[in-house]
Amino acid sequence: MDLLTVRNLTKKYPQFTLDRLCFNLPAGAIMGLIGKNGAGKSTALKSLLNMVHPDSGEIKMFGQNFFQAEAACKQQLGIVLGGTDFYPYKKLRDISQVTKKFYRHWDEAAYQKYMTLFELAENKKVNQLSEGMKVKYAIALALSHQAKLFIFDEPTSGLDPVTREELLEIFQSLVADGTRSILFSTHITSDLDKCATHITYIRKGQLVLSAEKDRFIQTFQKENPANTTLEDIMLYSERNVSHESFAV
Repeated sequence: MDLLTVRNLTKKYPQFTLDRLCFNLPAGAIMGLIGKNGAGKSTALKSLLNMVHPDSGEIKMFGQNFFQAEAACKQQLGIVLGGTDFYPYKKLRDISQVTKKFYRHWDEAAYQKYMTLFELAENKKVNQLSEGMKVKYAIALALSHQAKLFIFDEPTSGLDPVTREELLEIFQSLVADGTRSILFSTHITSDLDKCATHITYIRKGQLVLSAEKDRFIQTFQKENPANTTLEDIMLYSERNVSHESFAV
């Protein structure tokens, strides 16, 4: 079963267009969304969440039309997007108390587990946290209401290597039972080498290829055998952009 299906998702701005993006995210998968700065990764994530209203396209989550069942779908989403700011003078405890009221299936035990794991003190104020700690707090909230689909924008950005490794292990454990999935954008392609099962690559708002990771790498190795990692693929592809996009 696909937890997320995106078909012909389009969002037009005066100087940029996300153009007919298509991909499927099956249950039990970790999909990395890659592309250079300005490729449209954040636009894609915000469009499929209706945070910016797309001009056209179809989105299904959990087998439902997302735009017709948005409130119900979002109860099952864990979301962390870049640029999300918490009120700086509020304590984490106060923010958590407000957040939990929005979710029918808030899991206090899970919340306390992740707060402990990430070494976050509830009596601290947001302005006392480093940028990395703010990211960890946002992730702790996203993991604490029994979500089925997690959508993250640069979730490992600003984290130290040890915490990044812990987070990737959490990602893998979340999808291990085959009922949940993760979609996340990142520039740290080595993280995807470690944990991703699927890759979706976009360039200048257009899909290059969306596929299982092994097939994704093999496809680019046919062009250049030196493409052995996702970083190799991106470097090679962005320097040789004249070829057409691959079929999905």
